Amino acid sequence: MPSPVHRRTLAAAAGGLALLVSGCSYLSGGESSTVDTSDIDCSPYEQWEGTGGTVSVYASIRDEEGDLLEESWADFAACSGITVQYEGSGEFEAQLPVRLDGGNAPDLAFIPQPGLLERAANDGHALPVADGVQSNVESGWSEDWQGYASVDGDLYGSPLGANMKSMVWYSPGYFAENGHEVPETWDEMIELSDAIAADGTKPWCVGFESGDATGWPGTDWIENALLRTSGTDVYHDWISHDIAFDSPEVEEAFDLADGVVRNEDYVNGTFGGVDSIAVTSFQEAGMPLLDGGCAMYLMGSFYGAQFEDDVEIGEDGDVYGFVMPPLEAGSDIPIMGGGEFVVPFDDRDEVVAMHEYLSSAEYANQRASLGSWVSAHQELDQSLLADPTDQFTAEVLNDPDTVFHFDGSDAMPSSVGTNVFWSGMVDWVTGTDTATVLESVESAWP
Repeated sequence: MPSPVHRRTLAAAAGGLALLVSGCSYLSGGESSTVDTSDIDCSPYEQWEGTGGTVSVYASIRDEEGDLLEESWADFAACSGITVQYEGSGEFEAQLPVRLDGGNAPDLAFIPQPGLLERAANDGHALPVADGVQSNVESGWSEDWQGYASVDGDLYGSPLGANMKSMVWYSPGYFAENGHEVPETWDEMIELSDAIAADGTKPWCVGFESGDATGWPGTDWIENALLRTSGTDVYHDWISHDIAFDSPEVEEAFDLADGVVRNEDYVNGTFGGVDSIAVTSFQEAGMPLLDGGCAMYLMGSFYGAQFEDDVEIGEDGDVYGFVMPPLEAGSDIPIMGGGEFVVPFDDRDEVVAMHEYLSSAEYANQRASLGSWVSAHQELDQSLLADPTDQFTAEVLNDPDTVFHFDGSDAMPSSVGTNVFWSGMVDWVTGTDTATVLESVESAWP
């Protein structure tokens, strides 16, 4: 990995979110209104002016992040005359296939799982991207990102946001008060966990509950473990099923994660024992970091948005983060993460125009200027990123030597990765033995 990856500490996203005042208004229910554009600089959107029409957009992004998302295209919508009807859903992964099979597809969907994207393409619902989008993607993103959105050689989506999911959150104050240091190897992290447990604190908080997506935080543990025990080639062979899900390499990764996640001495903060993990939401799981209820929490760089505005995030703040360390000192530190892809289900002019904008550097920079967001777009103006975690993430993702390891469960066929793998992690953390879980997921592979 390049030198940025070897930094052990990350700054996290600030809890506060700031909106740009664009002079436009949009309906909070998700529909852009017709507005006076006299106070808007429409020059960046000149090629789409006068397009008109209505575009429906469906995604899993909600609440404050959903508001920022709608703000990010407000000027484009006003200048192009396009009405954007946005819907964010907590049941997106489960409901999108239902809508597609029922003939109720959105015009555009922001799909965070390449496996679900592949399913939508193979089922004949998704369309290959338009020429303008193809050109934007080829010039703006690396080949690995293009590959995640391609099916049988055709591009079916454009990358949107990105995140890192190899981050361990912790309390700098708690560490300093107890003489703890950020670990540089897995063994040091285990030694640290033992020391914290010996002092009477549960070293780890863990939460797998996430509505219809319950179990996904558990897959992050396995994916990070596999990258450390077996490396990139095995990781990609696992995703593509060139090695079986119940192979010895995968079992080794489960065993490594087992030493933390199913260790009664280590978990689960103030929530209970191992049996509490399945019913503890990932949003709430890291909160005991603030009052010494636990010391560490594996969760993506996006988790900073869960903290209240008065929580200081930084090296000397209330919470901070470090990258999960490698097995051996001096080894490359694997970076695993995720992102969304804009996938079209219609080719009307207004849908193509909206997709072209969302795949442009202009959009990436506009969204970045609003805060709490990172893109792997190679023309992203990193000076627009206000918080240190976003800056660090963008630096890593856009380093030409970085090979991004996409979340394994998201990259697998959706019938496996976002179905039986997720549910298998719930079974595993509630007592099912590893071999049984591995065999059940392997048997479900299409």
